[in-house]
Amino acid sequence: MKAVFLDRDGVINKLIYHHEHGIIDSPFTVEQFSLINGVGKAIKKLRENDYKVILASNQPGIAKGFFSRDIFQKIRKRMNNLLTVSGTGLDGEYYCLHHPEAVIPRLRTNCECRKPGPGLLLKAAREMDIDLSQSWMVGDGITDIQAGKQAGCRTILIGRMKCELCEMMNRLEAVPDFIAPNLTEAADYILMKGDQQWKSSLIQRVSTISKNG
Repeated sequence: MKAVFLDRDGVINKLIYHHEHGIIDSPFTVEQFSLINGVGKAIKKLRENDYKVILASNQPGIAKGFFSRDIFQKIRKRMNNLLTVSGTGLDGEYYCLHHPEAVIPRLRTNCECRKPGPGLLLKAAREMDIDLSQSWMVGDGITDIQAGKQAGCRTILIGRMKCELCEMMNRLEAVPDFIAPNLTEAADYILMKGDQQWKSSLIQRVSTISKNG
């Protein structure tokens, strides 16, 4: 079984500028959560082409004291409701709630599940019988690319290339297989590459049969 792993913030939903903290981050309230245009259609297309679509996301907002676990669950519910309205959904959700500088002691740890570690992807692969070598990690940060590569996936960075980013990716050995401006184009690329791989495999099988008479 193959999968496309998605980071959440900046890939599925819009990032938010929080004036009181002076940061651009994930939504801290239910009302702040909104899907990026075309996301539902892209996820639906991937699922229709036999990819499991699985969320793999660092979510340290609870650990940092930005919102409660109850708010986190309500944001999850809103995300899934919006995807349902779009005619699709996710096949799995995997979150890391930890942070090494958490204000909540029980969440303060350097865990294996926090990206750039591959823990979330490896756990999903075990539980959902995913072939990571046939799968993709799509995210808007270098840590997503690092996690995907460590898990053995191909990777796509959502965003636009900048010189500083290019230098950092080379230094961290986290160069993605492709860079796309949004999930819509990332999904199109994944399906195109999958189709090429299927055709190549078919040609090889036909050639083998011909040689063997």
